[in-house]
Amino acid sequence: MSSTEPPTLWELTAAAGPVARRFLLDEHASVPLDVLAGATALGPQRAALRGQNVVLIVGTQRAATLALLELDGLARRIVLCPPDLKHQQLPHVMAMAEARIVVSDRPLPELESAGAVCVVTGAPTQVAGAPEPAADRPTEWVLFTSGTTGPPKLAVHSLRSLTGAIARVTNTAGDQVWSTFYDIRRYGGLQILLRALIGGGSMVLSGAEEPVSDFLARAGAAGVAFISGTPTHWRRALLSPAATAIAPANVRLSGEVADQAILDKLRGAYPAARVAHAFASTEAGVAFEVADGLAGFSTALIGPERPGGITLRVQDDTLRIRSPRAASRYLGDQPEPIADAEGFVDTKDLVVLRDDRYHFAGRKDGVINVGGLKVHPLEVEAVINRHPRVEMSLVKARRSPIIGAIVVADVVLAATGDATGDAGGEGADTKRLETEILDLCRGTLAAYKVPATLRFVPALDVTPSGKLRRVHA
Repeated sequence: MSSTEPPTLWELTAAAGPVARRFLLDEHASVPLDVLAGATALGPQRAALRGQNVVLIVGTQRAATLALLELDGLARRIVLCPPDLKHQQLPHVMAMAEARIVVSDRPLPELESAGAVCVVTGAPTQVAGAPEPAADRPTEWVLFTSGTTGPPKLAVHSLRSLTGAIARVTNTAGDQVWSTFYDIRRYGGLQILLRALIGGGSMVLSGAEEPVSDFLARAGAAGVAFISGTPTHWRRALLSPAATAIAPANVRLSGEVADQAILDKLRGAYPAARVAHAFASTEAGVAFEVADGLAGFSTALIGPERPGGITLRVQDDTLRIRSPRAASRYLGDQPEPIADAEGFVDTKDLVVLRDDRYHFAGRKDGVINVGGLKVHPLEVEAVINRHPRVEMSLVKARRSPIIGAIVVADVVLAATGDATGDAGGEGADTKRLETEILDLCRGTLAAYKVPATLRFVPALDVTPSGKLRRVHA
């Protein structure tokens, strides 16, 4: 690759720190990064991938990472498929991506019979001779947007836009260990993988079916210093006895609103850690990080362009972002624009101003209409979650023939070891807790925002991306 072309992911990884001391670790194996030098996991068909559009669909994060390190700079376009992609959606995805090549860790005869070329990736093996020449232009990285229903949306990034928030530092020690509850085939997890690789560190990957306690124990044994996840990920982690297995220096939250309760619990669980919450999305990229220990973000972030070329605006009560880290477009014949004429991406995340600070109030389509009055579920959840016996909650609408909808809530209680406090119990303790939580709501919220009923449940449904599953009435 000439000096005028941007570096590839592998070149940035190798330049960041000694690969001999760095590794990728999942629940099955540890792969030293130095085995990738002069090796291929793509076999003899690697040469045929130069300049091609490639759909990457593999069973493990480790296989995905090894393929990404090799495909960037070689393929024209990589479509990074999430693990929950429905098999019947693959032909649609390949058509949108104008791809006929699938890179997988297993044969896919049904796709091959339909005309696709399947390249099976495996363990890296050393190759002789010069490496394959680079593609004629930088590789496009295509990511699925989170929370997509129906046909998926595919957002186009470059390595430059994906790494715009990552400082180019050299870790000469090569001993910083990163991890995330996210899958690296989603934007949030990919960000942490790229930070580990380009920051000169190692990466501990979570397992799809791995119990939280096992993952935490494995991360702790590997010496994880930087770990991220959604607030829901962290609430579930703090429920585990293995939460004490890790002693991170940095704890990061993203993907959902971080309320004050979860920030306080994480500071209590990891007093030596820097606890920060960030706002990022597949379309808008990484916008900002907040590390002052408070929910929401300062009004000082809104206004003129900030370092990194980021501009934030609040318009029609939603956060808008203009950034060089944003995706360039959606794939498709007639895709909707990602940004408006001024370059701003409408995140569709509602924000409200309280005490010189903006607080996220949920999505536009998540507002509950109670007799013409608007209720933001996240505002109510933040109050419920302040109760010391509450681990997490989900506020939703229940249809009402009189006022349109009423507010109800499902609540998960923190374990205490006594039977009367078990989630779903019907004892006196449960009735007392219900009264306390509702009194807390009545003392903080307008009457129409107070839940009409509480239901204590053992767990809440979580999406594959680690967010609470919200169904709007």
